[in-house]
Amino acid sequence: MSELLFETTGGIATITLNRPDSGNAFTLEMLADWEKSLRVCIADDAIRAVVLTGAGRIFCSGGDVKRMARVAAGGQTAWDRGQYLVDHVHRIPLTLQELDKPYIVAVNGAATGAGMDMALMGDLRFAAESARFAESYIKVGFVAGDGGAWMLPRLVGTPKALEMLWTGDFVSAAEAERIGLVNKVLADEALLPHAMAVAERLANGPTVAIRLMKRMVRQGANSSFAEALTFAAACTGVVAGTEDYREATAAFAEKRKPVFKGR
Repeated sequence: MSELLFETTGGIATITLNRPDSGNAFTLEMLADWEKSLRVCIADDAIRAVVLTGAGRIFCSGGDVKRMARVAAGGQTAWDRGQYLVDHVHRIPLTLQELDKPYIVAVNGAATGAGMDMALMGDLRFAAESARFAESYIKVGFVAGDGGAWMLPRLVGTPKALEMLWTGDFVSAAEAERIGLVNKVLADEALLPHAMAVAERLANGPTVAIRLMKRMVRQGANSSFAEALTFAAACTGVVAGTEDYREATAAFAEKRKPVFKGR
C-alpha cells in the first residue's frame, strides 16, 4: 500500500499520510510522493483547495527516530544529516511556498517534532479533540530542523514557542486552540468532515481573489505597510477583471447567490 494517498474530487485534493503502524513517520518515499502531490496541486487549475491529514490515530510523528538511530550508529556525518533535510524534508515547506491555493491541515492525532512542523505549514489548522502537539526534538537531543523555530514564534509568540521547543512537552488540542496554534477543535469523528466542508466552500469561491489574498498575507509579512498597500492595489486591478468579480457584483445587485467559475 502506498505510504501516501492522493485523491481529488470536486476541486479538492486530499493528501493522507499513510503509515499508521509507524505513526506516519517520514520515509524518503513518502516525502517524494508528498512533493509530487503538491506539484500536481500547484499545476492543476481544477484543484482549488488542498486538505492534509493522517491515517490512523496519529497525525505525524515526524522523522523515523529508529531509522535516525541506525544511521547515526553507522557514522552519519554532519554534512549527510544536513543534506538529508535539504534534499528531502525541506522539499515540502519549500514547495508549499509555491502553493497559493488554500492548504488545510486536519490534525487527527498526535503531531510531534517535524510532524508538528508540517502541521504548522497549513493556512488553516483544525484539530481533533484527541490531537496533541509537541516540539519533541529536545527529547532526542535534537533541534527543530523543519522550520518550527521560524513558524512557531509567529503563531504563539516567542516565550511560548521557546517553552515548547525547550521542554518538548505536549500541548492538548484545547490548549492549542487557546494559544492560536489551531483554528478550531472538533470531535474526532467531525474533524475531517469539517475540514472538507471548509475546503469545499473555498473551492467553490472566487478562486482568483482567494489565491491573491493568500499572496497578500504572505507578502505583507515581509513588507512595509506602504508596500502592502501598493501590492493590494495591483491585486485589486487583477481581480476586477475576472468573471467571478462580475458575477459576484451582479449577484449582489440581484439578491441571489453567486455561481463562481474560478476565473
